Amino acid sequence: MTQTCPISFNRVDTNFIRIIAAQVISIALILIYTQELIFALILLFDFSVRVLNLKQLSIFAYIAQFIIKNFKLEVQLCDEAPKRFALYVGIAIIATFTLLYFFNLNILASIFVSILLICAFLEATFDYCVGCKVYHLLQYIRPRS
Repeated sequence: MTQTCPISFNRVDTNFIRIIAAQVISIALILIYTQELIFALILLFDFSVRVLNLKQLSIFAYIAQFIIKNFKLEVQLCDEAPKRFALYVGIAIIATFTLLYFFNLNILASIFVSILLICAFLEATFDYCVGCKVYHLLQYIRPRS
């Protein structure tokens, strides 16, 4: 049984999301290994343009579209609203660890990167969206009028 969104009828390709998650894993691992702020800024920029619906500026989106097209992956649609919620949670985590790296609080920043890494790994590997589960939980417990 798949969960559906009571707010949005927009749909997105799960393959697109999972390929982006794999790219996030790559950059996050490089960030943890190098502790270089530039990799945090790359993640922050890419998440920001996707939050603003400027996918044409996202290198992750471009690469994902290229892979989908060239490997002729079959479209697998899912509800957009939970994925957008997860994107907003992701940008909050990225903004937090970018600030922490900027102020040389690398150990604390690495904890936030690890959270992002775990969530991206679950999405890319198992198509399990932690942010989506939180979204659906919030939809379930919100007060009804």
